[in-house]
Amino acid sequence: MPTLSVILITRNEEANLADCLASLDGIAQQIVVVDTNSSDRTLEIAKSYGAVIAQPTDWPGFGPQKNRALDLASSEWVLSLDADERLTPALKAEILQVISHPTQANCFAIPRLSWYCGRFIRHSGWRPDYVDRLFKRGTARFSKDLVHERLIAQGQVAKLSNSLLHYSFMNLAQVKAKMERYSTDSAKQAFLQGRTGSPLKAIVHGFWAFIRTYFLRLGFLDGPQGISLAFANAQGSYYRYIKLWRLHQSAKSSPES
Repeated sequence: MPTLSVILITRNEEANLADCLASLDGIAQQIVVVDTNSSDRTLEIAKSYGAVIAQPTDWPGFGPQKNRALDLASSEWVLSLDADERLTPALKAEILQVISHPTQANCFAIPRLSWYCGRFIRHSGWRPDYVDRLFKRGTARFSKDLVHERLIAQGQVAKLSNSLLHYSFMNLAQVKAKMERYSTDSAKQAFLQGRTGSPLKAIVHGFWAFIRTYFLRLGFLDGPQGISLAFANAQGSYYRYIKLWRLHQSAKSSPES
């Protein structure tokens, strides 16, 4: 029977981690948690589920941190999860089925059904939201991106049918906090890639993000959460380009420039 390692990176995830790890019952032979300076019960919870735990002192970004977790995996197959995600019984059965019956695919994309402030979002560009997460160890690595990392897989990628539940945003405070964090990291990454921003670009990209989410991707069918999500996407895009512009302004005014 093929074995499965589940890998996670965490920081202060006590509100999510127990439910995530409980959903792995009967499927994971190994759980790997790479933690970044958690000050809550995250590590205590991880230990209670028998996880292999690593606590590096630096933060290299999402992609490199996930590769650290991957390097600790020892099973034939690897499943990468976030602490706010859950496996359903149907998805667990499907995963066991595909890893037990080899195909030409070394990697499988899983559709996500994501929660936003009171409901699962089925439009707004959030569905089916396939994410490459299940793969044979040794056939894939994560990109080195600071944020919005992706799995770089060798060979064919197939799709699973059953959804991964993603409790991404329970309230608007979480939306705002993540928007601030991701827009900052995205701006830094874009700066390092030589991209430029401006107030005009920020306005145009923010406006387009709203139009795309609410109208083109049918966000209006998601009710009040749909318009809230469209505004959040617009704000996030606006902040990303404003912060990128400010990074260039700071670089120009620095004595070393």
